[in-house]
Amino acid sequence: MNEKLYYPNKELAKEARIKNMCEYNDLVEWAEEDYEGFWAHFAKEKIDWFEPFDEDKVLDESNFPFVKWFGGGKLNVAYQCIDRHLKTRKNKAAIIWEGDRGDKRIITYMELYKEVNRFSNLLKNEFGVKKGDRVIIYMPMIPEAAYAMLACARIGAIHSVVFGGFSAEALRDRIIDADAKVVITADGAYRKNKPYMLKPVVDTALAQDTPVEKVLVVERNNEDITWIEGRDFSYNELIQSQSGECEPEIMDSEDPLFLLYTSGSTGKPKGVQHNQAGYILWAQMTTEWVFDIKENDTYWCTADVGWITGHTYIVYGPLAMGATTVMFEGVPTYPDAGRPWKMVEEYRINQFYTAPTAIRVLHKMGEDEPKKYDLSSLKVLGTVGEPIDPPAWKWYYEVVGGGRCSIVDTYWQTETGGHIVSPLPFATPIKPACATLPLPGIFGEILDPETGERVPVGEKGYMCVTKPWPSMIRGVWGDPERFVKSYFGDVKKDGKPVYFTGDGAVYDELGYITITGRTDDVINVSGHRMGTAEIEAAIKKHPNVAEVAVVGRPHDIKGESIFAYIVLKSDEGLGDEVAQVKEINNVIKSEIGNIALCDDIAFVPGLPKTRSGKIMRRILRAIAKGEAITQDTSTLEDPSIVETIQNKVKN
Repeated sequence: MNEKLYYPNKELAKEARIKNMCEYNDLVEWAEEDYEGFWAHFAKEKIDWFEPFDEDKVLDESNFPFVKWFGGGKLNVAYQCIDRHLKTRKNKAAIIWEGDRGDKRIITYMELYKEVNRFSNLLKNEFGVKKGDRVIIYMPMIPEAAYAMLACARIGAIHSVVFGGFSAEALRDRIIDADAKVVITADGAYRKNKPYMLKPVVDTALAQDTPVEKVLVVERNNEDITWIEGRDFSYNELIQSQSGECEPEIMDSEDPLFLLYTSGSTGKPKGVQHNQAGYILWAQMTTEWVFDIKENDTYWCTADVGWITGHTYIVYGPLAMGATTVMFEGVPTYPDAGRPWKMVEEYRINQFYTAPTAIRVLHKMGEDEPKKYDLSSLKVLGTVGEPIDPPAWKWYYEVVGGGRCSIVDTYWQTETGGHIVSPLPFATPIKPACATLPLPGIFGEILDPETGERVPVGEKGYMCVTKPWPSMIRGVWGDPERFVKSYFGDVKKDGKPVYFTGDGAVYDELGYITITGRTDDVINVSGHRMGTAEIEAAIKKHPNVAEVAVVGRPHDIKGESIFAYIVLKSDEGLGDEVAQVKEINNVIKSEIGNIALCDDIAFVPGLPKTRSGKIMRRILRAIAKGEAITQDTSTLEDPSIVETIQNKVKN
């Protein structure tokens, strides 16, 4: 608990650091004393409103947890990200893009304005997309993915980006749930200098009945693909005839901006809904606060736009504040572990934001590799997606950052829209593997789930947010009951339900927060949250699987890996266990994608169940981790099954 605190950039005067921390404390105090006034101030300061919001409707909690912010306000998120910068930043680089093979594009704010307008006109004029329509974006990490997102925002369509690693079945599920009429995709892209294809996955997803009417295809790698007449259209051809001017749609503060599907503890993915004003406000504020980006800085987040990190901290946040953001198509370790450090040197990158999994891989593959490059431009290093272990943190701090960079260990979720707990650069004294303090305006507390009281130092509790904030999830698409049950059904404070993140956490003596991991049946694999129920549902589609239980297991690189216990209908027909594992993973690959493959599978004769039939996952998690079973097993339907499974896993 009493681990050493780090004070990066010792050249920064102690007085300046104290001043920065005093400013943080002043903001926290302001939010505590005048919560609505705090948010109203920043909403007026940061957003270019078409029509101002009503001062009496800053926050409406009358139908909690279905809250509303900035009532009466009118805006457009694409205008916030592009148009308003043209007077002063039209020739500034908005996006620096580097492809897998080293190809490069620099898009200025004026060029971005033209490209997004052309894309907007294409969707409106050629495809008939209008305000409120849902559009699926299934794209690689190329600039057109950002254009597509911003074009939807410009015309008031609701985009739902699906990660390019998801399978046809997973894509189809999201298309149907969103009732999407258009899919935007690419023929394919490159990974480790080899083409991989996306359009064939779309074709498979649409082979059965779906609401999709048209598919727009960006021709990226020019591999042969199937074109279906009347449904499939070439972006490269249609975009040529589109006008570079398109008036932005006037949107209400609470109109939906996008849906992003995330796994939960039940099988069906949840369509997390974020709305206009609150989301873009917090995206911009957290980008400014947490990364301390200055006018001439170059900022790089290595995420994919298929996840919330790519939404908020590659596209919307940096562009809303007028920054230069780097988009990268490739793999950080290709062609070698020096790739990211070479890019930092070449582009003089000032802020670098990546996942602990990537840090661990880069550390393992090239511990001294950063020393070969000039990384003196770096000022802030960030981590995202999962807790980072102290050894990886210290290598990141000492070798990559040279002991002078602030590390912002950011904690947040798809549902929060932006960071909720994070150090502030060159203000908060930092501590390895610790998210430190809630950001100003975020009432983040670790609560006892039984009493709703704040837990004492050193005791684990539930990480909650006890007041609504502007970028909070507005609902689960089409399922308000699931929204309430998923996020407001576990913890109450002073008798009122509060937002529960699903994570456990612990305080130290400074009041710093360390996240200890999920408390529900969600596994965090390389920063990607995978619901166990979704994986189990996929595995059960194998004709020889009778029962399955999936748990997480600690992994040196990924943070957690997927461990499946499977009961077969018959021992015949699958061959040896190696072949069995391959067959099961092929089913998962087909149903979900490679990100959900099992690292370990144990074929067992049965599962530990209560007499009512409930699977005791805590026992299975303990066995997977090699821990002793401490709970009473005598009440199980078959107590002997625990020892049988333990022996099976050991062998």
